[in-house]
Amino acid sequence: MDTEKELPALPKSLKVCLVATLALLIALLLINQPLKTGSALQGIVSFQLAGNAEQALAILQSWGNEGLRWAKLSLWADFLFIPVYCLTLILLTRHCTLDRPGVRERTAARWIRTLFVGAALADVTENVLLLNNLEPPTDAISLAAAISALAKFTALTLGIAGLVIVRAARRHPLAPG
Repeated sequence: MDTEKELPALPKSLKVCLVATLALLIALLLINQPLKTGSALQGIVSFQLAGNAEQALAILQSWGNEGLRWAKLSLWADFLFIPVYCLTLILLTRHCTLDRPGVRERTAARWIRTLFVGAALADVTENVLLLNNLEPPTDAISLAAAISALAKFTALTLGIAGLVIVRAARRHPLAPG
């Protein structure tokens, strides 16, 4: 007798958030295209990870005035993207743990949500630092922005990995009684 329960359909709020996240991600990817140069092979991501003023200045010079406008647009648009992706990941975590009633799974889900919120906070910090590093870049702000970016990417990676592990922890949802 197969008592496996299926995960319920995605709630409307999660669907809306997923669509909004995808739309904003595509917009950010398009905005990033003019920022890809020889000094910034990954566009804005290269600027995020520039750990010193020399690297940051080389990137800014490769962008010129037009690129600087695109960089500012990217950073300001990211402020809209941050709460949307954070909410989406929190809702996704809730949805993916609906049939995981165990204490370990609930604890893991809390840690996963905390990682996603931490990533969002690191992202906001990073954007503020990068906006302040546009003219003239400094070593301290460049390093702080790079550390914030690494914290963001690490928290997102660990959170997503944790969500996959929670989903895969039991091949079948717990069966009643």
